[in-house]
Amino acid sequence: MHKKNIAVLMGGYSSEFEISLQSGATVVQSLNDDLYNVYPVHILKRGWFAVVDGQEFEIDKSDFSFKDAFLPAGQAGAKRVTFSACYNTIHGTPGEDGKLQAYLELLGIPQTSCNFYESALTFNKKDTLSVLKSYGVPMASSVYVNEGDDITMEFKNGVAVNIGYPCFVKPNRAGSSYGVSKVYKEGDLEDALNKAFAEDSEVLIESFLSGTEVSVGVFNFGDGTKVLPVCEIVPDGDFFDLTAKYSGKSQEIVPARLSDEDTQAVQSLTSGIYEIMNLKGICRIDFIFHKGKPHFVEVNTNPGLSKESIIPRQIKASGQTLTQVLGQAVEDCMKRLGN
Repeated sequence: MHKKNIAVLMGGYSSEFEISLQSGATVVQSLNDDLYNVYPVHILKRGWFAVVDGQEFEIDKSDFSFKDAFLPAGQAGAKRVTFSACYNTIHGTPGEDGKLQAYLELLGIPQTSCNFYESALTFNKKDTLSVLKSYGVPMASSVYVNEGDDITMEFKNGVAVNIGYPCFVKPNRAGSSYGVSKVYKEGDLEDALNKAFAEDSEVLIESFLSGTEVSVGVFNFGDGTKVLPVCEIVPDGDFFDLTAKYSGKSQEIVPARLSDEDTQAVQSLTSGIYEIMNLKGICRIDFIFHKGKPHFVEVNTNPGLSKESIIPRQIKASGQTLTQVLGQAVEDCMKRLGN
């Protein structure tokens, strides 16, 4: 049987690149090597490289191929390696914000994440909230700030009245809780804004939602939207920050300790948001049960897949394996683009 070449894209240009490398390593280990020739491809600021036996081979961006110098004995020259599909595990730019999606679509190479427009839309928290608010999805109150805006006393008073304290300050276009702060009083607001502006020139200030935090994986591989078991998140600290996510300083309980009614409510809302936003591949949507109702927090179109991540735990709890589900994601993206 002819095996297809699959590139696993990892890295990226944001603070999340190291986490993405961990996610990519999980995908490389999990894809069935009886079916695919799997190549790690590092998308980095210093260049794009296929990694073969620890050596880097530069990707030709004109057609997303590379020359592999490792050939069986007796063969001369380097062979050109092209790809049937890309498994996209880049968190942040350029793999989660639509840029790589658009590039690969122009080249006719399938990739497992959302299409470029939906990726760009969902990467922008403010725009996502605007779309979902029109469908009546419950969410926190929020204020949007651009870098360089005057943080006047009038603005601060507006935050106090319309948002209240405590509140969350977060970059508009970043993930993995980079740049996020929980602010308890007005005097700490500017420091939190500066921390968020270090990650992005656009920032959201959101009202605090108290309640159980949950995260729900969802996908559709052409046979209907499938929602994974709900994960309940219990951070050891004040909220589910970067340290809690990736240093084991939280409890992630699958299935969540919810009533059947609440489980059904949040899974139904997850499915609805996936379909409203026209999402593709494996996504993860986060909520907080505030005053007894699931309130939308954010959607992750390239969710983490490292050993500490939520999606692998949810897949295991559903009775499936990563090899099965990630393989379905690869096959589905090739069908979508007709390969």
